[in-house]
Amino acid sequence: MNVDMDTDDWLGCPTPLEMYQHQCALLEDELIQTESMLRKARANVAGLVQMNDLLATEKASAEMALKEALDRISAMSNETSDNQSFRPVDLITQQRDHLFTENQRLLMELKVLRGPLP
Repeated sequence: MNVDMDTDDWLGCPTPLEMYQHQCALLEDELIQTESMLRKARANVAGLVQMNDLLATEKASAEMALKEALDRISAMSNETSDNQSFRPVDLITQQRDHLFTENQRLLMELKVLRGPLP
């Protein structure tokens, strides 16, 4: 028995045209997903660029403020007008010394006013 019949459509196998159409549909879906991911990535990059610009601006202002503060500190440490220092420790030390000498002077005055002890 010799059977020369086309059996492709017996088993429900798709034709080459149907296979190409299915492949095209898969590729279209993949392209749509890729475009969506690309849009999200572009939005992320734009956000990162804005953040970078903001950080660069803040960094420049912080560096400028630091430079100004360092300049003020160096000017204060080099300044010797009227032999006064502007460093807080020196100011507190001077106040302590002044109060100590004033206290000693007042104690001496008190001793003189009371007179000798019997």
